Amino acid sequence: MPAPDVIVTAPLPPFLYDPLRADYRCHDYYQSSHKPGLLAAEGQKIRGLVQGGGTVTPTDLLDQLPKLEIISVFGVGYDGVPVDYCRRRGLKVTNTPDVLTDDVADVAVGLVLMTGRGFAKAERFVRSGEWEKKGPELTTKLGGRTAGILGLGRIGKAIGQRLEAMGMKIAYTGRKAQPGVHYRYVPDLKALAAESDFLIVACPGGPATKHLVNADVLSALGKKGTIVNIARGSIIDEPALVQALQDGTIGGAGLDVFADEPHVPKPLLAMDNVVLLPHVGSATNETRKAMGDLCKANLDAWFAGRPLLTLIPELA
Repeated sequence: MPAPDVIVTAPLPPFLYDPLRADYRCHDYYQSSHKPGLLAAEGQKIRGLVQGGGTVTPTDLLDQLPKLEIISVFGVGYDGVPVDYCRRRGLKVTNTPDVLTDDVADVAVGLVLMTGRGFAKAERFVRSGEWEKKGPELTTKLGGRTAGILGLGRIGKAIGQRLEAMGMKIAYTGRKAQPGVHYRYVPDLKALAAESDFLIVACPGGPATKHLVNADVLSALGKKGTIVNIARGSIIDEPALVQALQDGTIGGAGLDVFADEPHVPKPLLAMDNVVLLPHVGSATNETRKAMGDLCKANLDAWFAGRPLLTLIPELA
């Protein structure tokens, strides 16, 4: 039986791409110099699609893949997938949750430490030679401070566990209070921001959460507060964030994600109270390999007629 045809719409690491090529007929749409020609020649055969977590998959591309059965996302985020369209067509959509939870939560904690304790600024202070002239500034004790978490999913819970172990108080908001969770639920995001020293964005991206953190939420967070984002850049109204930082409306920011990656708003680059990371939430060898294994395992299960290992909640 011939290997199934799979189209690849994002750059993939060798530890995922090499096994895919070994077991499937892979068509590299991402690197193709003539995408219409590739679709004309191979589109009628394609049964699977592999994309990245940040990849946007337009419906007009999917329209040209009439035999498509499954989209396997190399990442936990799937906000670039047209979920309603996939539901109408009966397409399966899988992703790679759980395996990256710990690493992403670690980055959130790192950003709290880097902003709250000023570690990034202190490191620059030493490198610049300023320590030989004067002592470092005093910063913020984290124990007893409140971390408000926007989105208490797998990653949000892991962040809460880590910060609670550091002596911080945890509150959260989401669509509803979660049973069995001892953290305090605050139903309104602005109210959560108002009482938070650190507002941590950990909810999914996509149209439903675009600019959920807006100027009003940032104003509620106030001068005492720092915004931390390890989710998706689209969740924060980025121009409003820049303005809030320029005006001193909020105290600082720790950001691992941005609205137009890898482009970062230039004003942020010059701000001493902002910590910027290049979307490294899941960027460890171990986690990326586990993500790649799960991405391929979902394809393998589907084409072998076995149950999928993961399926996005909207299509479960």
